[in-house]
Amino acid sequence: MKDQNLRIAGVIDESIVDGPGIRFVIFTQGCPHHCPGCHNPQTHSFTGGEEVSVSELLSRVQENPLLSGVTLSGGEPFCQPKPLAELARALHQAGKHVMAYTGYTWEQLLRMDDPDIHALLEQCDVLVDGPFLQEERDLSLRFRGSRNQRLIDVPQSLRTGTVVCTTCEHQ
Repeated sequence: MKDQNLRIAGVIDESIVDGPGIRFVIFTQGCPHHCPGCHNPQTHSFTGGEEVSVSELLSRVQENPLLSGVTLSGGEPFCQPKPLAELARALHQAGKHVMAYTGYTWEQLLRMDDPDIHALLEQCDVLVDGPFLQEERDLSLRFRGSRNQRLIDVPQSLRTGTVVCTTCEHQ
């Protein structure tokens, strides 16, 4: 497959707050949700940020043997599903855990008639779904900002056909 590009706002080379273990975090550029109180409002514009190749991001992840996984944040990762699905597939082949944040709900993603969105979803180990809601904000929650957001075990949820939540303790 031809190496694809994606538009990103930036990365964090090592994070312990964006998922289990030490993670490489990719902040995608572009988000249709514009949640009031968003932690990353600079990622909303679809024309900001920079273009980077999937292979370049994969190389950066592989340079650090301490990384347990990669987190796809935003912006809205599901606005760029094709290159992110390619990246996530390669990350899984390299033994890395993949986690994604989305302002869409699980149910909305499943209803979308886009094979690339479904391909990205199938490559996620954990999905944090739902918009950030300021009135539901809770700083005590692990890996999420508001109580309406769920930590979803994606493989288990796809297998059972129902949402299976996780604590991410054993990922």
